[in-house]
Amino acid sequence: MYFQLTAISYQLIMITLTINDKEITLDKPVTVLEAAKQAGIKIPTLCYHEALKPYGGCRLCVVEVERMPRLQTACTLMAADGMLVKTESDNISIVRRGILEFLLINHPLDCPYCDKAGECELQDLVNKYGPTVGRYKEEKRRVPESHKDEIFTRNMSRCVVCTRCVRMCSDVQGASAISIMGRGSHSRMEPFSPGSFNCEYCGNCLTVCPVGAILSRLYIHSFRPWQIDKEVETICSYCGVGCSLVAQVRDDSIKRVIPRMGLGLNKGLLCSRGRFGYEYINSDERLKTPLVRKNGKLVESTWSEALGIVADRLMQIKKSDGGSAIAGIASPRCSNEDNYVFQKFMRMACGTNNIDSISRTGFAAAQKYFEELLGQGVTANMIEGLKNSETIFILGGDPSAINPILGLAVREAAGRGAKIVVLGNAKGLERFKTLQLAPSVFSEAVILEALLNEIYTAKGMRGENPALDKGIKALYENAAPKPDIHEFNEIRKILLDSASTAIVLGMDLLQRTDGHRSLLAVAGLIYLLEARLYLLSEKPNEQGVIDTGCVPDMLPGGRPLSVYEFKRKYETAWNGIIPENEGLTLLEIMEGAKDKKIKALYIMGENPVFNLPNEAYMVNALKSLEFLVVQDIFLTETAEIADVVLPALGWAEKTGTYTNLERRIQLQRKAVETLNGMEDWKIISEVSNKMGYRMKYTDSKDVMDEIAKVSPLYRDLTYQEISKGNCLWPYNGEPLRGEVSEAPAVFSTVNEYKGEFYLAVEKPLFHSGTLSRRSPALMKIYPEPALKISLKTAEKLGLNEGDRVQFFTQTGSKEAFVSIDESIKDNKVYYSNNFKGSGVFSLLTFNIDKVTKAPGIEGCEVKIKKL
Repeated sequence: MYFQLTAISYQLIMITLTINDKEITLDKPVTVLEAAKQAGIKIPTLCYHEALKPYGGCRLCVVEVERMPRLQTACTLMAADGMLVKTESDNISIVRRGILEFLLINHPLDCPYCDKAGECELQDLVNKYGPTVGRYKEEKRRVPESHKDEIFTRNMSRCVVCTRCVRMCSDVQGASAISIMGRGSHSRMEPFSPGSFNCEYCGNCLTVCPVGAILSRLYIHSFRPWQIDKEVETICSYCGVGCSLVAQVRDDSIKRVIPRMGLGLNKGLLCSRGRFGYEYINSDERLKTPLVRKNGKLVESTWSEALGIVADRLMQIKKSDGGSAIAGIASPRCSNEDNYVFQKFMRMACGTNNIDSISRTGFAAAQKYFEELLGQGVTANMIEGLKNSETIFILGGDPSAINPILGLAVREAAGRGAKIVVLGNAKGLERFKTLQLAPSVFSEAVILEALLNEIYTAKGMRGENPALDKGIKALYENAAPKPDIHEFNEIRKILLDSASTAIVLGMDLLQRTDGHRSLLAVAGLIYLLEARLYLLSEKPNEQGVIDTGCVPDMLPGGRPLSVYEFKRKYETAWNGIIPENEGLTLLEIMEGAKDKKIKALYIMGENPVFNLPNEAYMVNALKSLEFLVVQDIFLTETAEIADVVLPALGWAEKTGTYTNLERRIQLQRKAVETLNGMEDWKIISEVSNKMGYRMKYTDSKDVMDEIAKVSPLYRDLTYQEISKGNCLWPYNGEPLRGEVSEAPAVFSTVNEYKGEFYLAVEKPLFHSGTLSRRSPALMKIYPEPALKISLKTAEKLGLNEGDRVQFFTQTGSKEAFVSIDESIKDNKVYYSNNFKGSGVFSLLTFNIDKVTKAPGIEGCEVKIKKL
């Protein structure tokens, strides 16, 4: 007896069945459809999709099964031992032809006009199985095509009601933004909001739609699939997840970006930035030629002149003031190859260890802290593992906005029964959270310390890490009273009862004057609960910028600069002397520039004027320099005040490797050719050669070959191995093993936050840094910044959605429309840092955390006035 797909438990035994006289052996229970697919036998479907649960709606996958009286749907029928199946017969063909004929009663025959032509599943099925003529003469159902949405166009006359889009949106994406409306022949997909979709704009409904019912307006009527010159598998350029995608190229221009099922860790899913944010690469604002400042203005120059000026000025400053007067800022948006060559150039050609990146403001500071306490590799955890966690503790940010695909893993875990505990705000998890603790403003460290003390009381000392044990005990002995919050005891119980815990940490908790307090408490929780740690990463290569040595105290491969044997090994490999003293961190570099101790600054792919707090301070610091060179793809706010600007190549214009937040190294492949600039590593090499330190690289592969040769962590890595997508830490190398002798000191600050409102940084789903503001599609979704406030704040100020306000801090003011966000539980108001002239960092000041060296931006009071 055979069974339809139900809640039946199967023993893990070998299953042998026969499909079309072909014997197939399975090592796990699957449906007949999947078994046939494994054997290379194609069964037609419309409602089935490998990313979705079986549905059995279209009936096109019907098959004959011996001893079963009726045709069975292969997508829902589980394969059983001894089963005999036929996928093609006269009877099956008649049924499939009839089903397709029914679908064509209302489906418009507009294939020459429809943009789905060439990749339409219905078109292919009708061509193979369908009738040659239609017998129905009635007038077709007509539904007006909708272009009200800025991104999607809907033609419901073409909809075959397979419900793939609805199931993708609700079951996989977890957004539940669309549904099937109407009944019978009037059924159609509609968004819940009138006109526009008002959704997460992941576009995953586009991926699964088998016909031209939902299309992207980015490429509609612009090309057909057969006109694509090539498809290039590469990775996304936005966040630290590193999703795999396919760039479709025509005439050396990217026409569309799509996922591919089964490709990469995202497994065919994308977010709005990954799918629609690629257009910045074709922007008319791209830098095309070097710029040199003459008579106070930046003017176009030649490569020869610009590179010569950079080399001459750096050599002059090195000779007159020493290498310590030079500093460099690397970029987590650049590849491992770019960053490796950059740090080598700074150390060997410029003679300085003053090298850091914007990651110091969050990811790099947190990663250094945790690795020093818990060992290298503590953050090397696979995103897939989140789905199997019993409890996920979310701190310091919304993963569904910062790293959306990681956020989907959290949502899937919730669907599997995991408990999702949120400390603070996480709008994207509102419908998935088990428990939320909304503490008073900026008091998360107190909550985490109290929680650690409770766990320590229940579990006791582990004894495996003496330094951390000592730190936890010291914290316990100086503990403040337990917070009188109802949810606190519930969180304690959930964590103690959990057999598998994951902690997802955003950088908001770190960007405090005493951010290290939260880090110590989190490290203690990881240690006592044996939890896995995931650091949210806003840039694509924050881990890589660390691993390649773009930090002031570490050499490539995570080797401390202070250890003579490591330093000597790199000196031998690089044929030169590395400065002995550790360099300055990012904010120390800016402070040194302001105090005129740093004379020259080389910035590769970064925009500190816009991306660091207190814009006026940063501008003043950079203008105090004797020489500033910026290497970028756009004329950024920082580039505008540079002495020399060098145009680089961007995503899809170069080949290189990136290391994601799992510490997975992935290959970004070149997709298009351009004459706009040079690879970052190549520019650096040219400058270095002019300064007398020879670098002989012909392509990025040469750089990776050197990294694999000199770095113990990257030992013997090749592009061929990396391109397989399974290059996980510690690769073929040797992680550094060691013990910390003492936990970092805790510098407690006593601040009473009694202000009415406080300004904080919004991390919007649709934007990332400043690249996204040059993507027309993302700008259509989120065209301008809004001041996000809680419902309670709105009622207190008498504000409604869409009201225009002016808000003030001690450093300036801005105007914006109000957006009321019910997920905000405290008296913070949020403003983004993505739009030109409207960055929140220009309104914030900072203090430096004494331990992490990250900026503390908490406690910025803000006044709000309705206009």
